[in-house]
Amino acid sequence: MVERTVFFLSDQTGVTAETLGHSLITQFSATKFRQTTLPFIDTEDKAREAVRTINAVGESGATRPIIFSTLVQGEYRAILKEANGLHLDIFDEFLGPLAAELDQEPSYEPGRAHGMSDIDAYMKRIEATNFALANDDGGISRNYDVADVILVGVSRSGKTPTCLYLALQYGVYAANYPLTDEEFESGGLPDFLLKQKEKLFGLSIDPDRLSQIRKERRPMGKYSSVQQVRFELREAAKIFQRYGIPNVDTTRFSIEEISSRILDNTGVERRVRP
Repeated sequence: MVERTVFFLSDQTGVTAETLGHSLITQFSATKFRQTTLPFIDTEDKAREAVRTINAVGESGATRPIIFSTLVQGEYRAILKEANGLHLDIFDEFLGPLAAELDQEPSYEPGRAHGMSDIDAYMKRIEATNFALANDDGGISRNYDVADVILVGVSRSGKTPTCLYLALQYGVYAANYPLTDEEFESGGLPDFLLKQKEKLFGLSIDPDRLSQIRKERRPMGKYSSVQQVRFELREAAKIFQRYGIPNVDTTRFSIEEISSRILDNTGVERRVRP
């Protein structure tokens, strides 16, 4: 398999370059990509050091590097274009056509996408994250009347990371409740959850995958056995069916995909936009 080096360059965190660049390179499965992020390129010295780093990689290999860049300031972008590689400048591609369509010059202000320019949106994400942490795995507050969505499922089915992603990315108030032997024996849900039934969304997962995940946390005992996870998932499915709880199998989906499916299925509104 051919290997190519990919650089993500930014004058801030590099999240935008990584996100767009990764989305593009995943379409080329015959190539293996070695990825490097160079963030906070906000001086001439840092820009020239980045060029040296890229050129050194190009000189040491048979193929030239691929460069995704989201730098805003023109003088540093010009320096980076001296690097020997395929240079894909995201702002070059999109800002020009947008400026022409809007009949407005862009501000070329670094950090607007992921910075603190929108304090209200930032605080909404922080508040939603605090809520998710306080209401994790049944939590101590059980302030479910405030929740936008409540994820239910067996242990290690992806509830916590999904709640945190919904909070950090969209400002969604997401709580989660673990299904345990108490629910499996009764075949029902506690009254305080049923009062919020319209907010419930279930997560399931392939039993073999769940057993593997649990073994990484607790390799010995019943907790990670295939028999136990099959039992729990079977009983959880019965609960989902009994109460008409929408649900998704998380086995082959990323956290981003799971979150998008939850929002699409439930109609929960994003409090902030990424």
